[in-house]
Amino acid sequence: MEQSAWKTGQRVVVSEFAEDPAEALDRNLSLVNMEAPNPAQLGPSDVIVRVRSAAVGWVDLLMTSGQYQHMPALPYTPGLEYAGEVLWTGSEVPKEALPVGTAVLVDGLLAGPRSLGAYQSYGGFASYAVAPYAAIRPLPQGLSFDESCSLLGSYETAYHCLIHCGRLQKGETVLIHGASGSTGLAAVHLAKLIGATVIATGRSEEKLAVVKSQGADHVLSCRSLDGSAGVRRFRDDVKALTGGLGVDVVYDGVGGDISLESLRCVKFGARYLIVGWAATPNVARGKGGRGAPNANQLPTNLIMMKSLTVQGCPMVLSTLANPAIRPPRLAQIFKWVESGVLRPYVSHSFPLTEFRKAMRAKWHGEVIGGCVLHPE
Repeated sequence: MEQSAWKTGQRVVVSEFAEDPAEALDRNLSLVNMEAPNPAQLGPSDVIVRVRSAAVGWVDLLMTSGQYQHMPALPYTPGLEYAGEVLWTGSEVPKEALPVGTAVLVDGLLAGPRSLGAYQSYGGFASYAVAPYAAIRPLPQGLSFDESCSLLGSYETAYHCLIHCGRLQKGETVLIHGASGSTGLAAVHLAKLIGATVIATGRSEEKLAVVKSQGADHVLSCRSLDGSAGVRRFRDDVKALTGGLGVDVVYDGVGGDISLESLRCVKFGARYLIVGWAATPNVARGKGGRGAPNANQLPTNLIMMKSLTVQGCPMVLSTLANPAIRPPRLAQIFKWVESGVLRPYVSHSFPLTEFRKAMRAKWHGEVIGGCVLHPE
C-alpha cells in the first residue's frame, strides 16, 4: 500500500502519572488522532506495524500510575504487547524475510512501554506502532492476532516462575492463585503440559469453571464465607486433595491474606513462588513515588518450621540481569504453540475507542485469561 493511502488512525496517550490506575483512567489517559509514522523519520532497521490486536495487561494499568518498576518517559502510548501486519520496513530489513503484509507479533521486551531503548513511546493501544526488526516475530501458525498478542508476557512469566525458579516436576502438585488471570491461567496451562497436578483458586465460581475447562485438576473458591474482602480457610480442602501431604509448589500472584493461608497448605520443604500482588496493587506510592509503604508480609516462623524456599520471581528483571535464560524459554513456548498443545485463552475484546472500559474490566477482575483492544 502506498504511503499516501495510509489512513489517519488513533492512539491512547498517557500524559502524566496518576496516584493510582483508577485515577489515571479518569483523568490522565486520552484518545487522540494519529497519522501513520513517517518512514523518512525512521531508521533502516525499523518496521511500521498496523496494529490489529493489543493485549490489556495488569502491567499496563500499573504503569499509568508509576507503580510499576519501569516508568516510560511521558507522554507514551500503553500496550506492552501487540500483533498486526507489516506496513513498511527499513532498508536493512530483509524484504524476503518480512514482506509487507506479513502477520506478526511484537516482542514487548524489545519494543513498547516496557522496553529500555528508543521505542518506549510506541505502545499497542494505537492504529500504528514502530518496532525494531529484532522485536518482530511471525505470527505463530494457528494463532489469531488476539491470541498472539496474549502469548509472550503471560507464558514467559509462568515459565520463569514455575519451571526456571520453581523447578516444578512431573507428578508434583502446584497450588495456583489468581488462576483466572492472564499469568495464572498461563501457569495452569504450563503446569499441565509438564505433568503436574493443578489446584487452582479464585473468587468467582463462574471463572473457576472456565479454569477447570482449561485443564486445572481441581478448583477451589477462596472467597470468604461472610462476604468480606479476606479469604476463607481452604487449607483443609488442599490437604484433602493431597492425601494430607500438602502441595509441593505455590504460585502466588495475589498476595495479601491468601499468602498466609497458603503457608498452611504446603509440604515440608515446599517452594513458595512470589509472582505478584494483585490483591494489594497499591504496594508502591502512586505518581512514581516508589517505596513500598503497603508491602505484603510473610510470617518467618511458618517459613522456618516448614523449611520453605520462598523466592521472588520477577521475569523481566531476571531476564535483564541474565539474558541467557530467555532463548531456551522462548524456544520451548513456541515449540508447544507450534505443536498445537498451547493456546492462550482470551475472554474479552473491545474496540480501541472503548479502552477505558477494557482497562476497567481488567482492573476489576472481570477478565479470564486475556483481554484485547482492536484499533479498527
